[in-house]
Amino acid sequence: MLAFRSIVFSSALAGLIVGLAVTVAQHFGIIPLIQDAEVYEQAAEVVEQPDAAGTAAPATAEHEHAAEAWEPAEGFERNALTALFNIIDWIGFGLMLTGLLVLLRRTITWREGFLWGLGGFAAFVLAPGLGLPPELPGMPAAPLGPRQIWWIATVLATAAALWLIVFNRSPVAAAVAIVLIATPHLIGAPALDEFETNVPELLAHRFVVAVTLTTLLSWTLLGGLTGYFYQRFAAPD
Repeated sequence: MLAFRSIVFSSALAGLIVGLAVTVAQHFGIIPLIQDAEVYEQAAEVVEQPDAAGTAAPATAEHEHAAEAWEPAEGFERNALTALFNIIDWIGFGLMLTGLLVLLRRTITWREGFLWGLGGFAAFVLAPGLGLPPELPGMPAAPLGPRQIWWIATVLATAAALWLIVFNRSPVAAAVAIVLIATPHLIGAPALDEFETNVPELLAHRFVVAVTLTTLLSWTLLGGLTGYFYQRFAAPD
């Protein structure tokens, strides 16, 4: 019972801190880039259509009379919802990370958690991001289904490779790990043969860098904090 309580409390505290930190990082480093890209996206949606008199008049493609989907209001409402969902996400990742460490009977410290956080970043962000980098609004992409399948396969293959490297230190395991890591990228992520976008390449590059650095901070902070808090809560055990 003490171990379960320690898992829940440490994950909740770590997820709360990481979720708030991510929200701040997104507010200053990611959201401005998304807003810039939305300007280009909206500009691309405006098309020139002739009116009844034969003169050209701007109109938005298939959106002019459609009912708009609900969106949170700018300001406090949007920021609060962003923070809430970030906290929920990172509490979930914290539960997964801490529960796995407990099941494996690892000595849980902030250093151990930090290293596992790096592993989570490598499996969930770095490896799939090499083939499917984060995308800004207005950037065309391949169909969602194949991209999801490739992303999940890449995460599982990378996680299995890291497992072999850490827990089965042998030349054969290392060779299998290399094959697992390389295979999804040799197959290649689903992509469009050609596409056009108004979003500047520099803006897209800055977005990829910002998202990657933010998630690196998030995973390592989550790992270190969950290890630290678990060690404190489980101290009587």
